[in-house]
Amino acid sequence: MIEIPRDVATFAESTAPADVVRRQYLASARGDLAALRATLAEDVEWTEMAGFPLAGTYRTPKGVTAHVMERLAAEWDDWTAHDDTYVVDGEDVVVLGRYTAVHKITGKPLAVRVAHHFTVRGGRIVRFEQFTDTALVRNATTA
Repeated sequence: MIEIPRDVATFAESTAPADVVRRQYLASARGDLAALRATLAEDVEWTEMAGFPLAGTYRTPKGVTAHVMERLAAEWDDWTAHDDTYVVDGEDVVVLGRYTAVHKITGKPLAVRVAHHFTVRGGRIVRFEQFTDTALVRNATTA
């Protein structure tokens, strides 16, 4: 996991791609959708992988949070995207991580590895693409 600089104020305002992405994960973990939206560009393209229950590409910060984060919170208990390892190349940030949660209807737990590819420009996330084992996610949603 990437370390947060000791100077929290500097981290909060940093436009470094890894810092912007890390703020997005921290906001998501807190359920702070306003802070999460603040990391996203107005013309963001957020793509959930084909086969994932929320598959598709969503645009605008409000569109992303309404169609992804709010739905995940409605369908899963304790949905968490863990950001374990960062690989940074300029404006591109790849995060290797995992999702953990419990499906509200089936009660089945989920623990699945993920890779997230972010593109950050001007201190905002302009593009996101998710890669995960969608079969494991589907299995947790079915009785």
